[in-house]
Amino acid sequence: MLQSMAALQSLLIGVVLIWSARIKLLDRRAADQVGTSALGTLLGSGRAVPAYRLLGGVELVLGILLVVPPAPVAEPVAASTLAAGFVGYLWYARRAAPGSSCGCLSAKATPVTGRSIARAGGLALAGLLGAVAAGGGYWLSAVVDQPAASVALLLAEVAALVALSPEFDAAWLLPLRRLRARLTHPLRGGSGIPLLASVQQLQLSGAYRQVAALLTSDVREHWLEQPWRMVCYSARYQGRPATAIFAVPAADAAPERVRVALVDDSTGATLLSLTDPAYAS
Repeated sequence: MLQSMAALQSLLIGVVLIWSARIKLLDRRAADQVGTSALGTLLGSGRAVPAYRLLGGVELVLGILLVVPPAPVAEPVAASTLAAGFVGYLWYARRAAPGSSCGCLSAKATPVTGRSIARAGGLALAGLLGAVAAGGGYWLSAVVDQPAASVALLLAEVAALVALSPEFDAAWLLPLRRLRARLTHPLRGGSGIPLLASVQQLQLSGAYRQVAALLTSDVREHWLEQPWRMVCYSARYQGRPATAIFAVPAADAAPERVRVALVDDSTGATLLSLTDPAYAS
């Protein structure tokens, strides 16, 4: 069983490297961000893009070698070494150019986080595990011999990689946070009013005035949850990234009834919940 698990790591890492190479070699948006990233700081903006493309080429070659037979020990060891190098680079990037885009698995500008570093570390460990399978069989044999277990393991590992990839948060994490806000309603206690009217109403509220200095974005998203229209802004509270969720009366204009909750972006915990002081009294 361990041999089969180890053999599957070459497939996993190979697919990840090919995906990453596609971004580096084919997506112009990702290359445009490299000059201002930590790679640009390290190599200079003029050499950053060629180095980025070269890395994509290395990833593509190594990814293909990992996916196709045979399966010598050198391939997963090389992948593990490359991933270990990513760990070092991402650690450096987080300190040398905080807020710069990773450029790893998506062209979307996504700052390096602890999850990005953990993902690279996980791939390094997977490469070492894959080396155990060297000489013991190709990954396809493991899939044929134990299809259900192989598919389950690969799906679990892919899910872990996605969870550790901030680039994909918009596809799964933000919808889950929105669903959580709807189900748990941190402000608990058919609208004909346009969004602009709701925004004007909340801006006239005491709740808005209490947190206005904490907001860092315009309206990020909104939805109806009768009798409220929920309006979300990005915010920072005590140095922590958060989401400000305003509950605005959906059926009538009543700024004094507007409420707001600040929800921690990392944990989902409610950091602060406020109403209009005049209405609360």
